[in-house]
Amino acid sequence: MITKRIIPCLDVRDGRVVKGVNFEGLREISSPVELAKYYSRCGADELVFYDITASSDGRKLFTDILCETARNVFIPLTVGGGINTVEDFDRVLKCGADKVSVNSGAIRNPNLIKEAAKLYGDQCVVLSVDVKRVDGVFRVFAKGGRENTGLEAIEWIKRGVESGAGEIVLNSIDTDGVKQGFDLEMLEAVCAVVNVPVIASGGAGKTEDFITLFKALPGVDAGLAASIFHFGEVSIPELKKEMRKNGISARI
Repeated sequence: MITKRIIPCLDVRDGRVVKGVNFEGLREISSPVELAKYYSRCGADELVFYDITASSDGRKLFTDILCETARNVFIPLTVGGGINTVEDFDRVLKCGADKVSVNSGAIRNPNLIKEAAKLYGDQCVVLSVDVKRVDGVFRVFAKGGRENTGLEAIEWIKRGVESGAGEIVLNSIDTDGVKQGFDLEMLEAVCAVVNVPVIASGGAGKTEDFITLFKALPGVDAGLAASIFHFGEVSIPELKKEMRKNGISARI
């Protein structure tokens, strides 16, 4: 049985972790370094670090905070934000990232995934996709959910995997921060067309949401969340115990 991963997400703006609802109304929470150290200690399987305004601001990801975060965690670290070239991949990996997440950069240059996978291996390339329903169609959004690209999401994700993306993070803008459960419909559509790990993001509000996710969609490899972990609404050790009780494999 494949072990399901639990992944806290650090959305970083101006050097601080922030969180909002539906990608809006962001409020400051804490230091990314301190939160990363906490999650590394308390049983998180991996950690995701997003510099959420790097793309919209047209700048490179903050490397000083990233380097300090990487020095203080002992679990795999995925990093994204402002990744537009293979040089950006190289820079972030040298700061201590294990995997690099690309979103807007791949939309601007679809060859970026292929180039990075060739240089660093598929396992290093994570395609993060921000998706929202527009007139009943799953559409890809860029620049931190601010810009509708017009791309149909399922076809875009298929192309990304064919180009060499070794993992998909599916961020549902519709359920982000709402805490009413993961977007099972959207996730099922993605799992049906790819054979790489899929990480569910957006919507977790309680322990039962993870149980429902993994039972309803065994093809989903991991659940990612932010505020419920940041604010102590869900404890990762307790969540994993409940997963085990429900027959879901978890690393404890």
